This record gives sequence, structure tokens and C-alpha cells, in this order.
Amino acid sequence: MDIRQADREYIIGTYRRQEPVLVRGRGARCWDQEGKEYLDFGAGIGVNSLGFCDPEWADAVAAQARTLQHASNLYYTLPGVELAKTLCLRTGYRKALFCNSGAEANECAIKLARKYSFDKYGPDSGRNKILCLGNSFHGRTVTTLSATGQDVFHNYYFPFTEGFAFAPANDLDAALALLEQGGFCGVLVELIQGEGGVNPLEPHYVSALSGYCREHDLLLLADEVQTGIGRTGQLLASRWFQDALGAPLLPDITTLAKGLGGGLPIGAVLTNERTCNVMGPSDHGTTFGGNPVACAGALTVMSRLSDAFLEEVRRKGEILRHALGNIPEIAGISGLGLMLGLSLRTQKAPEVVKECIRLGLLPLTAKEKVRLLPPLSITDEELSRGADILRQALT
Repeated sequence: MDIRQADREYIIGTYRRQEPVLVRGRGARCWDQEGKEYLDFGAGIGVNSLGFCDPEWADAVAAQARTLQHASNLYYTLPGVELAKTLCLRTGYRKALFCNSGAEANECAIKLARKYSFDKYGPDSGRNKILCLGNSFHGRTVTTLSATGQDVFHNYYFPFTEGFAFAPANDLDAALALLEQGGFCGVLVELIQGEGGVNPLEPHYVSALSGYCREHDLLLLADEVQTGIGRTGQLLASRWFQDALGAPLLPDITTLAKGLGGGLPIGAVLTNERTCNVMGPSDHGTTFGGNPVACAGALTVMSRLSDAFLEEVRRKGEILRHALGNIPEIAGISGLGLMLGLSLRTQKAPEVVKECIRLGLLPLTAKEKVRLLPPLSITDEELSRGADILRQALT
């Protein structure tokens, strides 16, 4: 079979696929149908946190698939309860809700913020708007597109869901000017804007927003779909920030997906004491949420993210920064841990990615930057090899 031709014939073309037809992988390496080997610096857009086909992860998934693959949320099952307990104990949150993707998790967070204000202040309070940031990305459903601060994603799909306003990222005066107009129930942020170019928010900006939300009873919502589950060298990227009182930041709601499942679809919404009981029966639901097989994979991922493992992610991030820091074409490196964005002086990121693929490396783009999201389990030797390929592609 000509896989590329069959893909074009039978699959709707919403993606501009790269040339390789990948057929197998192990760790940070994979192979195409011709047997060519590639080093993975994209991790399936941050999904394969333990790399391809990690043996422990694969065994847990296979064992659960042979035991109970699905039951729906009409019944109790063990893997979902174990995963929720693990997430809450590890993060300091009170309760979790599971879904299938980052977009679904963000949809739930938006609903939860609006219901919080509806329940507390009544239907006539007008408190239903969410403040979002320019250059953000929160998903591709109509509502999460409405919350996304990039016009490039907005064409064709009008009208959008109402109730969102936008301020430039890191512009505190602009954010507060909008919030002071009233009618808001929450603020939605990515602590590092991934699709927007791997741009971290400034610590003082996050601290001030957190303080304003607490003072005015607004919910702070953190989209950690890409930054969570160890990607930045902390279990949650919010651990790099502080609230207005100087304590470690714990947003009222944090959303997760991507790396949590290690390769299977899963999303999660983490809620604190203020938000954990806002949703009740029939207020939200999803048929596949908390699927036992996906939760079994996620439990394996969580079991590996020890303090020592996260320290290694931070160390590996510094190794990669250092290896790339003396390449003349790289104008700057943004991000944290193993979530890095490379600003280029003269070359175009999509062309650099194509050249990297030709040379055996699979990176990503994020707007005008080359984006690097290698598996968290990648070795030092593989990082060095990937940096060498990047240097060759850029020179």
C-alpha cells in the first residue's frame, strides 16, 4: 500500500504531514517504513513523555486492556480513582475530573468558572466573562478557539462563543484595566505559551494577576496541557511561580493532557477547595473520560516522575541550552526544562524542520520558532546528537 496516497484519499487533510511514514519506535528513537532512524525532539507534540513504547508503560496498558478496557462513568473503576488520588496528593489539589484531551479539559474549566460565579452571585450578576491573553492557544473546539488569542485560528468559524476578552501577555496594566470594567468570573493563562512561541509569563505578572483574582473572587485558570507533567522540570509549571503572598502558585483550576497519558488520550481538570464541588451530577460529562486503559498508562507516567527524575529534566534542559547556545543562527532560547523555543536570525523555522528531518531529527515549530519537546526520558547522548543535527541544519 502507498500509505501517503491512501492517507490523502481517505483521511481529511487537516494536517500538512511531514514526509516520513513512521512504523515503530523505542525510547527517543523511531524508524520509518524504509528503515531510516530518527531522533525524536517532538514527543508527539509533548505527548510521549516516556518516549516511544516504554516497556513499563506498555505492560501496564496491555494488562489493563486484558482486564477491563471500558465501563463508562456510570460505574466505579479502580484506575481512575488511583490516578485522581495520585494527582491530588502530588499537586496539592483537592479533586480531579477526567476527559479525553486538552481542549475538553479547558472547556470544562471555562464551564466550571462560569458556574462558580452563577451559583455564588446569581444569574443576574453578569459575572460570566473570562479574561484570556493575546498569543494564547487553548484548543480547537468553538469555545476554546473563542478563548484563543490568535486571529490565525479564527477564520471560517464565526460566530464564536461570547464571553471572552483579551489583554496582551505580560501587560499587567492592560489586564487590570479590562478586569476593572467588571463582569468577569475568571482569568485563563498558559504559564508558558506553547503554540504561541514558547513564551513564559513574567513572574511578577503572574503573581499580580493571582492576587487580583483572590481579592475579587475570580478564578485563576492555568492551562498546563503542554507545560504540565514534568515538561518544565517541575510536575506543574506553576511551581516555578509564586502567588501574591509569596507562596508557591496553586491556581484555582489547572488543566492537563498531552504528557499525562504517555501516548494515550486523556485530559484532567484539577480543582482546589474553592472549586472542587462546583460541578455536580449531570453538570458535565464525557463517555470516555477516565477510561481505565488510559488511566493505567497515566499512572505509570506519574510513578516515574519522582523528584530525582524531575531534577534530571531540569539538568537535561540546561545541557540542551548549553549545546545550542553557541550556534550563530540561534538568536535566543526561551522556555523551561525540556520545553524550548529557538528564535532564528535569518532562516525560517518550517524549512529548518524539514532539513532536520532529512538529517534524522524530528523537531517542531511554534510560530516563527523551532520548538523542542523531546521525551523526558531522553539520554544525554541523544540530546548531544540532536544538538549536533540542529547545528548542521542551521549552518
